[in-house]
Amino acid sequence: MADEFVAGHVIFGVGMIAACVSTVAASSGHFLLIPKNAAGSKSDGTPVQAYSSLIGNCLIAVPVLLTLLGFIWSITLLRSADITPHYVAGHVLLGLTAICACLIGLVATIVHQTRNTFSTKEHWLWCYWVIFLGSITVLQGIYVLVSSDASARLAPGIILICLGMICYSIFSKVWLLALVWRRTCSLANRIPMIPVFTCLFCLFLASFLAEMAQTDMGYFIPSRVLVGLGAVCFTLFSIVSILEAGSAKK
Repeated sequence: MADEFVAGHVIFGVGMIAACVSTVAASSGHFLLIPKNAAGSKSDGTPVQAYSSLIGNCLIAVPVLLTLLGFIWSITLLRSADITPHYVAGHVLLGLTAICACLIGLVATIVHQTRNTFSTKEHWLWCYWVIFLGSITVLQGIYVLVSSDASARLAPGIILICLGMICYSIFSKVWLLALVWRRTCSLANRIPMIPVFTCLFCLFLASFLAEMAQTDMGYFIPSRVLVGLGAVCFTLFSIVSILEAGSAKK
C-alpha cells in the first residue's frame, strides 16, 4: 500500500500541473496581441480581441487555487513525516506544487500583456517570484538529502532538486516576456538556452545515479524519474524558442 500511496499523490500533483498548463495554453490563445500591445502604450487600453477581465482573472485563479490546495495537502502529509510514505509523498507533492506556483507568474504575465494591463510594478515581480520558488525547491531537496541517513530521503531529495530545474525552465519564459515588453534586448534570443542547461543537468545527474544504482537500489527510482524531468525541461526549450520568435521585434 505504501507504493500506491506515494504514486497516487505524485499522479495527483502531476494532474495539478496539467490543469495549470491548460490555463497557460488558454491564456496564449491571443498571444499575437502581446507584440502589438508592446509596440503601443498602456493608454491604448485593452484590445477588443483580448479576454475579458473576468476570464483573465479566472485563468489566473486556477493555478492559485491549485497551489493552495497542493501546499495545504503536502504540509498535512509532512506533519506525519515519521511515516515513510507520508515523508516521500509530502516532499514530492510540495515540489510539484512549486511548479504550479511558478505557472501563476507565467499565466498572469501572459494575461496582463494580452490585455495591455501589464504594470510597471509587476514587470520583474513574477521573475523574482519564479526564481525564488526554484531556488527554494532546490534548497529543500539539498536539505532533505543532508538531514538524514535514511535511504527513503534519496528519491524525494534528488527529485526536488530537478523539480527546481523545471522551475528555472519556467523562469526563462517569464523572463523572456518581461525582457521584450516595451524594450529591446539583444540577448533575448539566448534565453531559450536556459531550459537546455537544466535539461542537461537532469540527464547528466540521471546517468550518474544510474551507475550508483548498481550498488544502491535507493538511486534506481530517482535516476529514471530524472530522465523524464530532463525531457520536460527540453520541451520547455521549444516553447521558449517559439515565444522568442513570436515576441521578437523585426
